[in-house]
Amino acid sequence: MAGGTLVVSRATNLFTHLKKRFEQLGFADVTVTGVEKDGLYMLISELKPRLVIVGAEFYLSATPYMMSGLLRRFKGLNIAAVSVSLVPYPADRAMSFIVNGVKSYITILDGLEQFYKGLDLVKEGKSFVSASVQERMEIRNELPRPATEITDRELEVLRFMRNGFTGLEIADVLAVSLRTVNFHKREMYSKFSVRNESELIRVADCLKLVKEDDLHFYGRNYVLSPKPPKRKEKREKRGKERKIYDYQN
Repeated sequence: MAGGTLVVSRATNLFTHLKKRFEQLGFADVTVTGVEKDGLYMLISELKPRLVIVGAEFYLSATPYMMSGLLRRFKGLNIAAVSVSLVPYPADRAMSFIVNGVKSYITILDGLEQFYKGLDLVKEGKSFVSASVQERMEIRNELPRPATEITDRELEVLRFMRNGFTGLEIADVLAVSLRTVNFHKREMYSKFSVRNESELIRVADCLKLVKEDDLHFYGRNYVLSPKPPKRKEKREKRGKERKIYDYQN
């Protein structure tokens, strides 16, 4: 299938339909798959497709960054992200496809005319970026950064987050303020175009930013020291000691 089209989708029940539909649209040698990261790498190595069309939400929050990983491994690979969902895809995350090297982003929300125009250009080997994404990129002061731009300190905070540490616990272990920890979190939210900790951790897992060894080395039980007693507990303890002293005397 060298030079053909590889379509990556989670809709396993629609594989036959997708293959037929893309062939009707003029795409050559269409193969449809639902395999994830490692399987996808092997399939691309075997098929050597001219074009990869991936569903924008295939890896959920991590999709743009998984595509950046593909591009690092397969130099010059032409990838088009396509969204057929009627639910608006987060604008910042859509921009992340382009920032991370994906040539095209096509969404059904731009209307059928623009949707098919984008597919036609991609079929010809050209690029197409949704008008809504272009507009968002023009009005935003700072674009999302490539997934590789994560600092050592941010990675350290991420490791603790992945191990279930709270913001206060991370601040205590790193000997910094909670404000500093929250700053690093916000920076990572911006870089990965995610909205909260759960989405960030999902991205980190997909990108394997946190290694299996880190989950053991940074375990809460091994890193956190016992919490000092609260003031109320201290007062109660002193009160009990005083009563014992008075009784003995």
